[in-house]
Amino acid sequence: MKTNKENPRKAKARKIKASIETAKTARPKGKAEGEFSIPVYDTKGKEVERLALDKGLFNGEVNKAVLYQAVVMYNSNQRHGNASTKTRGDVSGGGKKPFRQKGTGRARAGSTRSPLWRHGGSIFGPHTRDFHRELPKKVKKLAFLSSINSKLNDEKVIGISAMEIAEAKTKQFKAIVDALKLKGKSLFVLDAVDDKVKIASRNLQEVSVKNYRDFNTIDVLKCDNMIVSKAALKKLPERFKS
Repeated sequence: MKTNKENPRKAKARKIKASIETAKTARPKGKAEGEFSIPVYDTKGKEVERLALDKGLFNGEVNKAVLYQAVVMYNSNQRHGNASTKTRGDVSGGGKKPFRQKGTGRARAGSTRSPLWRHGGSIFGPHTRDFHRELPKKVKKLAFLSSINSKLNDEKVIGISAMEIAEAKTKQFKAIVDALKLKGKSLFVLDAVDDKVKIASRNLQEVSVKNYRDFNTIDVLKCDNMIVSKAALKKLPERFKS
């Protein structure tokens, strides 16, 4: 029985597009400037404090146009551009005229590698090309900041005091996810990713663990929840320094 399972790449692209379209471009009602703060939990799911964010950066402003440009750049840079076909000049052989010009009753032909013939070349087929795109550094930083602000506006960002597990076991990491009551895809941003955390999280399809230096706009847009360690949150403003 055939199942209508959607292509994972198309599903991811659709989710990112939806994230941009539904992103709130301003802070939630009732929140004045400088009031953004996130709850910080321990690994047991207990709230231990609320942490105020840098109001100069995390002010809830979202630039959808810049987000769109960043997504287009990312998707273009994922393309290899390896598709290639041979024209009649690239196909081996065909140098000899297959039959005389007149008197055979057939259409005239000068080469067996004509696109009209079997084993001939291709007309207007794809050729290798470079799809690479680039954005100015300031635009990329603005897109990155806008993606984080969109999650703050949706109240999808929380803090964690420290990500510590005794053993590199999936069930221990899963226990933390369950304690935080996370649903959907979750992005954990840490100041340092040790081997225990990396091994314990890699079998969880809905979880992605990144160093605060390494995650980007796409990582933020495609996640449902963003969990930032307290240490990473203090270092995050470094990403926006010129």
